Amino acid sequence: MLYWLSSLSEGGDLFNLFRYITFRAGAAFFTALIFGFIFGRPLINYLRRTQKKGQPIRDDGPESHFVKAGTPTMGGLLILSALFTSTLLWARLDTGYVWMILMVTAGYAAIGFADDYAKVSKMNTKGVSGRIRMALGLALAFLAAAWTMYLQPAELTGQLALPVFKDALINLGWFFIPFAMIVIVGAANAVNLTDGLDGLAIMPVMIAAGSLGVIAYTVGRVDFTNYLGVHHVPGTGEILIFVAALIGGGLGFLWYNAPPAAVFMGDTGSLALGGALGAIAVATKHEIVLAIIGGLFVVEALSVIIQVLYFKRTGKRVFLMAPIHHHFEKKGWAEPQIVIRFWIIALILALIGLATLKLR
Repeated sequence: MLYWLSSLSEGGDLFNLFRYITFRAGAAFFTALIFGFIFGRPLINYLRRTQKKGQPIRDDGPESHFVKAGTPTMGGLLILSALFTSTLLWARLDTGYVWMILMVTAGYAAIGFADDYAKVSKMNTKGVSGRIRMALGLALAFLAAAWTMYLQPAELTGQLALPVFKDALINLGWFFIPFAMIVIVGAANAVNLTDGLDGLAIMPVMIAAGSLGVIAYTVGRVDFTNYLGVHHVPGTGEILIFVAALIGGGLGFLWYNAPPAAVFMGDTGSLALGGALGAIAVATKHEIVLAIIGGLFVVEALSVIIQVLYFKRTGKRVFLMAPIHHHFEKKGWAEPQIVIRFWIIALILALIGLATLKLR
């Protein structure tokens, strides 16, 4: 919205700064961060009053979780409010990729909100039917995939880019749509599964988003793509504004979500942020790299899949409890120990993912 101020510039003045994505990204970060600090406590107090008993705790979960009873959920509303306000304020609103990612984020937030509301209103951990959630998530992902194919240049439409291999593309044609749907839905649900300990999901989300933001800015600049030998996707640079706002809003939320959490992100936040990561990867043609950058989320999701399939086949469990962070809780690891070690793993994987930009 404020980008229009750049039209007032005659060069070398204050208004000229608004032309630069990096300046607006920094402004978006601080806007979202300050938003989170200002509105975090009032929102938490409101959620406490309206939810009364807070988020229901699973009966079969780790014993240490029962002390968290009464903690309100839907804290993702704080992140998303800061994210949307800041993005709409600082991004160029004539960029299709920004609106596509905002649509995915808002859509998954609505699904998560309905699930959280069902849980706290009925005081059980089931929420909305898994089939309904999946159907709605797939519908949103379909719209995002089709929209992305429309936005991308003809030479990249329907193409799957391979990391490391220079100029390597696999023509998926219309099969790109179901592939992109899997990426977006998978990312949303993987982040949702990771959100099980105080601060566990939000920091890896910010790390992954920051990495994807660097990629988005890079592939949006033809000079960078020519130097690095990656595919140029015009218009993706503006995604950096969204990412900066996400990180600012995420830090504002983490202030209140750090152990012991004053509020939980809930499905409202985890599904929305995971969907956003998937949408950014699809927009920038870095779907495979997302599996590296977001490797922690992949492992969390795989631990659940392996546990369920193995139990159905043998009646035995591979892990003491899934997702895998609960396995380490059962083994006696302290919650902060798990969280910080998972943060370290997320950072290492993000750096490996970023390295694929140069390895050609």
